[in-house]
Amino acid sequence: MKEEDKILRTLGTENPFRVPEGYFESFTPDLMSRLPEKEKSDIYREPTTWEKIRPWIYMAAMFVGAALIIRVASSRVDGTDEDASVWADETDTEMEYEYIDAVIDKSMLDDYSLYVYLTDEGDEY
Repeated sequence: MKEEDKILRTLGTENPFRVPEGYFESFTPDLMSRLPEKEKSDIYREPTTWEKIRPWIYMAAMFVGAALIIRVASSRVDGTDEDASVWADETDTEMEYEYIDAVIDKSMLDDYSLYVYLTDEGDEY
């Protein structure tokens, strides 16, 4: 600490870094005069036909792709084939029972409350 106090007494607490007076007033013109001149290029190239229609073709391809994806995702089993429709019905029923079992397990209803709920629901129709 004694050494730091000695240095502070000799040098003082002023900021030794200062900007000369009027330095920033002429800074921009001085800097611009030192830079080399840039060549101006007036070359304008007319876009080709392909460059003009390329965005439209890309957008059309995007919509066609989206339509195909939606069609594939929403395609269903046709009802014309009996085996396929029977198989689809069985799988749907199995899935329904799976979900019903899971919902019943999480519903926190006892058997009697569930029975009352199901029988009351049938009376409304």
